[in-house]
Amino acid sequence: MYKLIAIDVDDTLLNDELVVTEGTKRAMEEAIAKGVTVTLATGRMYASARQIAEQIQLNVPIITYQGSLVKTLLDGKVLYERSVPTDAAKELYAFTEKHGLHLQLYVDDQLFVKEANEKALMYSRLSKIPYTVAPDFEELLEQPNTKMLIIDEPDYLDEIAEQLKALIGDRVHITKSKAHYLEFMHKEGTKGHALRFMAEHLGCTMDQTIAIGDAWNDHEMIEAAGLGVAMANAIPALKEVADYVTLSNNDEGVRHVFEKFVLNAE
Repeated sequence: MYKLIAIDVDDTLLNDELVVTEGTKRAMEEAIAKGVTVTLATGRMYASARQIAEQIQLNVPIITYQGSLVKTLLDGKVLYERSVPTDAAKELYAFTEKHGLHLQLYVDDQLFVKEANEKALMYSRLSKIPYTVAPDFEELLEQPNTKMLIIDEPDYLDEIAEQLKALIGDRVHITKSKAHYLEFMHKEGTKGHALRFMAEHLGCTMDQTIAIGDAWNDHEMIEAAGLGVAMANAIPALKEVADYVTLSNNDEGVRHVFEKFVLNAE
C-alpha cells in the first residue's frame, strides 16, 4: 500500500483556472482517511504553497522551493532546509547584472526584486505573493537564499542555462519549473531529496511513495518514487522517465491516480 503521495501544484494539482476540483479534493480526503500522507511538492515559496494546502485542508509538512524547504503547516516548523551557496549566489547575480536579466531572491520566505517591473508583477499575481523592492539588493546575497530565479523568454533561458551550468553548476541545482522560469537551489534542494527526507521522516520506504508532476523540475522525485507519475500535459522528457502517465490537469489527472492506485487498489 502506498503511504506517501507528493503532488506538484501548478499544471498538476491545479487546473488551468488555478483551482483544485471538488472531485480531486474528495479523492485526496478519502486517501488521507485511509492513513495515506498527502503532501505538496512545489517550486513555489512556502507562503504561496500554504494557501493551496489550506484550500485542500492538508495538515502535514509540505515540500516547497523545489525541495529546499520542508515545513509543517500547523506550527511552521522547519524540518529540512538548504540554501544557495553564497559564492554561487554572488556569481549568479554578477552574471544577471552583466546580461541585464531579471533576478528574484527568496530570503526568509519573502520575495525580493531589484526593481518593480512587469516580470515581478506577473509573477506576484500568479503566486499571490507580494514582492519587496530591496533598497540594497546586493546585501541580500550575504543572507541564506532558499532560491534564486530568472524570468525571461524560454529559448533564451535555455541558452543561458548552459552558460550558468558551466559557471556555477558544480555548486547549485539548476532547473525550470515553467518555460520562462529558470531556478537555482542548493544541490540538495530538489524534490527528490525532499521526498526521500519525507519518507524517512514518516517511516516508510521509497517503494511506498507516489510522486506526480508535469515539468522537468519534477523528474528527481518521479525517478525516486516507487510510482512516478507524469501528467498527460507533462513535457515529453518527463513522460519518458515516469512509470505511468495519467490524465491532464484539466481532466482530474491527480484524482485518477488516487482512484486507480490508492482507493480502488486490491
